[in-house]
Amino acid sequence: MINTATRPGIWGNLPILALALASFGIGTTEFVIMGLLPDVAFDLGVSIPDAGLLVTGYALGVTFGAPFLAIATARMDRRRALLLLIGIFIIGNLLCAVAPDYGLLMAARVVTAFCHGAFFGLGAVVAANLVPPQKRVQAIALMFSGLTLANVLGVPFGTALGQELGWRSTFWAVVAIGVLAAGALYVALPRKIAASTGSLLAEAKSLGKTQVLLAMLISVLSAASLFSVFTYITPMLNEVTGLAPRDVTYVLLLFGVGLTVGNYIGGRLGDWRLMPAIIIAFVLLIGVLAVFSETLTSSIPAVITVMVWGVVAFALVSPLQMRVVSEASAAPNLASTLNQGAFNLGNAGGAWFGGLAITHGVSYQHLPWLGAVIAVLALLCTVWSHLLDRREDVFVEGGASA
Repeated sequence: MINTATRPGIWGNLPILALALASFGIGTTEFVIMGLLPDVAFDLGVSIPDAGLLVTGYALGVTFGAPFLAIATARMDRRRALLLLIGIFIIGNLLCAVAPDYGLLMAARVVTAFCHGAFFGLGAVVAANLVPPQKRVQAIALMFSGLTLANVLGVPFGTALGQELGWRSTFWAVVAIGVLAAGALYVALPRKIAASTGSLLAEAKSLGKTQVLLAMLISVLSAASLFSVFTYITPMLNEVTGLAPRDVTYVLLLFGVGLTVGNYIGGRLGDWRLMPAIIIAFVLLIGVLAVFSETLTSSIPAVITVMVWGVVAFALVSPLQMRVVSEASAAPNLASTLNQGAFNLGNAGGAWFGGLAITHGVSYQHLPWLGAVIAVLALLCTVWSHLLDRREDVFVEGGASA
């Protein structure tokens, strides 16, 4: 393991901060398109629903394309692989900025998405290996802080820039962030970060372990619980709470602050005791979503609940990523990348389930109960996984004593 723990103060975190800067750019380009859909649709002569498929295309690119890049870079020095991936990110956003029509913009978005999953997957493994074992979840959380800050800063500013100077200007700004991130990675990352040396076939087989599959299923359910509700947060706050559209923007900003706080807390709790931390977070998440149906009818309680929801929901991300990496120790890069696909599959599935529930008569006020039910399923899977851990520990101890 290469670690920077011997470097004093902030210098020891520079490689992870460089990864965080890259994740800020990637998070911004993923989410900012949602605020620019009317501008993109008008400029390219397509409907807003068609423009909305740019979000779907990106998510599918992360889910199904990223594993191929992970396999392609599996035997590459990890520093070189990360620089290659950020290069693809820069090129993808450059193509978005100059795309003359809808089809080429969609293709550019998919290319960028390939980089997303592979970069977060490999970056999480590298971040965890740069620190002592007792600080690995915090290292992953620090890298993912770029993603949470993208929601707090990148998306609002990117949307405002696009609305003022045209949507292409936002992608040019993201290209600039990508160039800065590439420079930071080149300077800060250790010169040699060895690639995996195991057999790709053996790595693929290790992904079939029950605990690895359970960990990824929990990631899918965690994301589905969030997006089954969050996808429809604007009409919920407009129609049930009675907030004006401008006020909803401020609520979403507070939600982003909650994500950032939750990311920090999740890193600390995950390094304390990983599985108990995940179980506690799911119990709290179920409680918050159940309460949300009641607080949604009043503005101040609703705003407070949304922020607390953001804290609890994102406190799960880093621990779940670490769980997958630790259980798939024979194939950490591939497993970490696949888990990014799992999160995005949950994003898409949750939004679909939420829409299906609304179509079949579930009111906006009661939609949080759907998220709570999905979170209960995630909790049950987590408890099952933890019990399997305990059983394996008892078996190992019994064998040792014999």
